[in-house]
Amino acid sequence: PEFPRQVLDSLRQPLETGEAVVARANAHVTFPARFQLVAAMNPCRCGHAGDAARACPRVPRCVMDYQAKLSGPMLDRIDIHVEVPPVAHADLALPPPAEGSAEVAARVAAAREIQQARFAELVGPGSMLLNAHVEGELLDRIASPDDPGRRLLVEASERMGLTARGYHRVLRVARTLADLEGSDGVRRLHVAEALAYRETVAGRLGAAA
Repeated sequence: PEFPRQVLDSLRQPLETGEAVVARANAHVTFPARFQLVAAMNPCRCGHAGDAARACPRVPRCVMDYQAKLSGPMLDRIDIHVEVPPVAHADLALPPPAEGSAEVAARVAAAREIQQARFAELVGPGSMLLNAHVEGELLDRIASPDDPGRRLLVEASERMGLTARGYHRVLRVARTLADLEGSDGVRRLHVAEALAYRETVAGRLGAAA
């Protein structure tokens, strides 16, 4: 949110299409621009929203005002929103987690191999597609959830006010979660986790208020 809003919104097109278009009076030039965006922000200007002992008295209004600097269409293009709470002092002395970075990297690599093999079969040998790249009929073919998952997605879409873009992004994330688990199909559990990643901090604090 410390960047000008118009600068952030300039990322919308390449996030959506994987291309950047430079328009001038005499020509339009298109450049490849497929990238993975990883962004971080404080929940509010003081950074203490969610901490009852340190938060300012303007919560949740200060959270919503601060996060409003990110436009809805921009946030809609970010697949996964994760709140990272402060680390408690007691947690600093805990042993490292059982699953380290190398193990996680191996699971991610295996999921990518699953996707590449899937699209080589569906699209043709040499396909470089991943779940994030597909839409339309092909997305429906690979990511349609089971009946409980579909009912949950429809109900949650209405409750959360998901756009069509958000709906399809939930499907892509759910398909990837299934791949990470080694599941052939998209289940209700995968849809539920993907939906949880679309909830913003402002939305949680606003609901709590």
